[in-house]
Amino acid sequence: MIRTNFVKRALVGVGIGSAVFAGVYGLAASLSVNSDTLGSGNSAVAACQTGTVSVSYTSTYASGVPGYQATNVNLGNLDTTAGACGSKAVKVTLSGTGNSSLGEYTGTVPSSGTTMSLTASGIAASSVTGVSVVIAG
Repeated sequence: MIRTNFVKRALVGVGIGSAVFAGVYGLAASLSVNSDTLGSGNSAVAACQTGTVSVSYTSTYASGVPGYQATNVNLGNLDTTAGACGSKAVKVTLSGTGNSSLGEYTGTVPSSGTTMSLTASGIAASSVTGVSVVIAG
């Protein structure tokens, strides 16, 4: 009788642990990052955005860097329809090795269209290894 209760408790514990693991794994798998020009990135997608936000940056040659520097951070596939992300605050962070912040840029998602651009400066394009985007409000 005692052994039967122990086995039941162990099975219940394994079942609960499996359910929690499956839930966390499923949530992690639903996050996606889309960036055609960066090697990696993070994307925190607000409830206003159901699709993936695309991120790219424009680079321009700068002899002072030396080499190319990121001059604009471009966001695409923005949902600006009524009740969506339009007119909400956006924050973009370009990151380098060790996920260190190279620069943070803020703006407001436009109320129409699907793209926007934030001005960046002084960041060597070769140093950019990731990007994080947050839309809040």
